[in-house]
Amino acid sequence: MARTKEFDPEAALQSALQLFWQHGYEATSMADLVEHLGIGRASIYATFGNKHELYLKALDRYNENRDSGLLRELSQPGPALPAVRTVVLRFAADATADDRRLKGCFVTNTAAELGAHDPAAARRVEASWDHIETLLRSALVRAQAQGELGADRDPHALARMLLVLMQGLRVVGKASNDPRRVRDAAEQALRLLD
Repeated sequence: MARTKEFDPEAALQSALQLFWQHGYEATSMADLVEHLGIGRASIYATFGNKHELYLKALDRYNENRDSGLLRELSQPGPALPAVRTVVLRFAADATADDRRLKGCFVTNTAAELGAHDPAAARRVEASWDHIETLLRSALVRAQAQGELGADRDPHALARMLLVLMQGLRVVGKASNDPRRVRDAAEQALRLLD
């Protein structure tokens, strides 16, 4: 007879996500996961697989949560350009907020730590970036159709620029003690939308 799980797998996954997000993949050991999640190693393996599989599941969860929020923000009816500006400025604010700054962005952290040598992680990072770029491009196309963005502007290129900027904001925000670097960069980039 199979035993019932004595822990909530969803809560454990969220807890693992937080631990990986704060410390990264390499610096988080299975012993750390056992202690932080409060469940045995065998239960972790039985429920999530090995450490790498758990990391990828945590990254998937992070993307699901973050991407659904971006979709809501960028696809609201009405003017589209203010929503794009709000998203970029929120990324800048998050990158310099004391409670979030040192953690950075889980996707950006993954790209920096694992992207070059972990194909499964790199695919997830690319998928996340593709999704964000598509959301930005769609909002910019809508802004152009509504007369908010000049007809001579390239929504695809602007979306790519904003994606790279937003990821860079997270990296610089995590490493710099000067929030003006991030804010000034975001504000200058947004002037390109005028």
